[in-house]
Amino acid sequence: MDRPRFRAVFFHPRFWLLWLGLGLLWLIVQLPYRALLGIGRTLGAGMYRVAGERRRIAARNLELCFPEKSAKERKHLLKENFASTGIAFFEMAMSWWWSKPRLARLAHVEGLEHLKQAQLEGKGVILMALHFTTLEIGAALLGQKHTIDGMYREHGNPLFDFVQRRGRERHNLDSLAVEREDVRGMLKLLRAGRAIWYAPDQDYGAKQSIFVPLFGIQAATVTATSKFARLGKALVVPFTQERLADGSGYRLVIHPPLTDFPGETDEIDCLRINQWVEASVRECPEQYLWTHRRFKSRPPGEPKLYEKRRR
Repeated sequence: MDRPRFRAVFFHPRFWLLWLGLGLLWLIVQLPYRALLGIGRTLGAGMYRVAGERRRIAARNLELCFPEKSAKERKHLLKENFASTGIAFFEMAMSWWWSKPRLARLAHVEGLEHLKQAQLEGKGVILMALHFTTLEIGAALLGQKHTIDGMYREHGNPLFDFVQRRGRERHNLDSLAVEREDVRGMLKLLRAGRAIWYAPDQDYGAKQSIFVPLFGIQAATVTATSKFARLGKALVVPFTQERLADGSGYRLVIHPPLTDFPGETDEIDCLRINQWVEASVRECPEQYLWTHRRFKSRPPGEPKLYEKRRR
């Protein structure tokens, strides 16, 4: 994709309210990091009260994935998850507007040698990530250390799309944005030895997935990870991230490349991926994106696991 460019149409009155909101957000994120954590938690508490539909989805996911926890424990985890989501709103703005040195002080990176070694060998890398609430700031911090291309879907508001893309790409001008549907473009980059961020942990429908267990539940899991690795002649390198409880920043871990991957069958590969997803989410469940209907698609004959949307 071409680099984001400012357009004169952004001065049109229909964008004024967004400009006002962006300006206010810019002012807020000039505050110290720990203050932003507190404000974010307050925002998350408000979201918990008003975002009824998303709260119900997250609560159902926690009920399905953590049946061993008591109702009280799951409710506490749910509230902490919304607090994390509120913090993520300001982390997004921090990644857009904080200076690079200020951001870099928050990064605690482990395993960078795995990406460097793949680069030396000229091998493409599928950086297999997860949809944690720290997604935006994690990508920004890692992007300062190594060139990572990203899968991208254009936002419906062109001004927001410009601000978001410019904020993301400023951390590493060599990084590229790839349209999510541009499979050929992604494979071309992998064969050229580049690293691409990719998250296989959401429900993209039964047509392009197979059902394998996740948290003990049959979950539609995309087979694309194996196909991209095979066709792109690429390594699959797991990547996890965590907001540290002591307020010192973020732990970013690049794990060793998966061995013997792709395997003999898609079922084996998808099960292996889901086992890694589950283990990683259990490390910091309050920071995972539970508001996604992960188990929406069901195998033939199985009942739906979510209630119909309330109107």
